[in-house]
Amino acid sequence: MIYKHKVQYYETDKQGITHHSNYVRIMEEARVYAMEQMGFGYERMEAEGFYSPVIGITCDYKRPTTFPDVIDVNIHVAEISKLKCRFAYRMCVGDKVVCTATSQHCFLDRNGRPVVIEDHFPQFYHALTEMQNKEQESNDKKHHVS
Repeated sequence: MIYKHKVQYYETDKQGITHHSNYVRIMEEARVYAMEQMGFGYERMEAEGFYSPVIGITCDYKRPTTFPDVIDVNIHVAEISKLKCRFAYRMCVGDKVVCTATSQHCFLDRNGRPVVIEDHFPQFYHALTEMQNKEQESNDKKHHVS
């Protein structure tokens, strides 16, 4: 799934380069967008009684971006288990990779206790596994030699 983010002037530093901290925000924008596209935005998740906080982030910065670059963020589910989910992000400007990243999330109920997402919200679990499967199929096709 692709999310587009236009670098804003205020996101740049004194040298005119997108400040590294903004990539975490861009990841969240892409994740919120992807979940909404799947029909499971944060409002629905919270209405169902669970939350998915970030428990880990990785970022590997490859090239700088500047105002007004448009960053294409390819987001997919890299891994899902009963209690956690890891999203992967590949950010590009044109055909140049500018950042690769991951965010890891757990699932908690309203009282902060871990939730087995497959049991408590199976439709959401299914949507996440479908997103993971589509990415795997896409990768398999790219690497298939005829």
